[in-house]
Amino acid sequence: QVQLVESGGGLVQAGGSLRLSCAASGRTFSNYAMGWFRQAPGKGREFVATISWSGSTTYYASSVKGRFTISRDNAKNTVYLQMNSLKPEDTAVYYCAAAASWYGSSSRREYEYDYWGQGTQVTVSS
Repeated sequence: QVQLVESGGGLVQAGGSLRLSCAASGRTFSNYAMGWFRQAPGKGREFVATISWSGSTTYYASSVKGRFTISRDNAKNTVYLQMNSLKPEDTAVYYCAAAASWYGSSSRREYEYDYWGQGTQVTVSS
């Protein structure tokens, strides 16, 4: 089992920044690729970004590419999502997830991830 706890969400004005963190515990963190997803009110959960076990490879949804950066610190068992130039349409609950198997740019589907956090709310005001 891997337990994931997100933090860092909050209310920010459009154009602002937030950094989300996801702390992992349980099994060896570096054995899992990690991803961030989000779910806006009334919508399904969508892929945001994913990062390889070592952190050397990352992929992003087109809607956030160039604004968001995913990173990880395996020594701290933590994955991050730096969000810049936030827009009202970025408002959502953000979830981190861990995947034992990783398919690079194809790892964008919920079912490919084995463990999920409880989510953290991000609200961007206009």
